[in-house]
Parts: sequence; structure tokens; C-alpha cells
Amino acid sequence: MEKTQAYLREIVSTYTETYPLSRKICQRLENGSYPSEGAFVKDLTAEEIEFLNKILPEAIEYANNEQDGIRAKQLNEVYELLY
Repeated sequence: MEKTQAYLREIVSTYTETYPLSRKICQRLENGSYPSEGAFVKDLTAEEIEFLNKILPEAIEYANNEQDGIRAKQLNEVYELLY
């Protein structure tokens, strides 16, 4: 999950100036050592899940447009777990 955490942290960090909640998620990613995407998602609050549900589709689309299939796949796995 290390690579997935890095991708998520990178995406969420771009929102820290606008959304204070993104800082909280970044801290969670930096401080937590999650063994899987599922463990990370289980640790999220409802508010954090809602935030990620809003930003991940755009990040996945961007990764696909950049032909970064690995990033898109890993982000999509997290996105699917949010439901």
C-alpha cells in the first residue's frame, strides 16, 4: 500500500490550502502505516470518505489521460472501497 498512500497523499495535499479536512487526511496518511487500502478506508471518518469521493474521480481521470495505468488502478481501488 506504500505506493497507493503516496499517490493519495500527493492528491490530497493539493487541496490543503482550500479544504482543512485535506490536512487531516494528509496527516493520517503520513502518520499511519496501513497494511492495505481497506485498513486505510476503515480508519476514515464519514466526512473524510465524502471528501475523497469528491476528489478521486478527477484524479483517476487525470491518471488515465496521462496514461498512468498503475496510478489510476491503485486510486480506483481506494475509490471503490469508499462505498
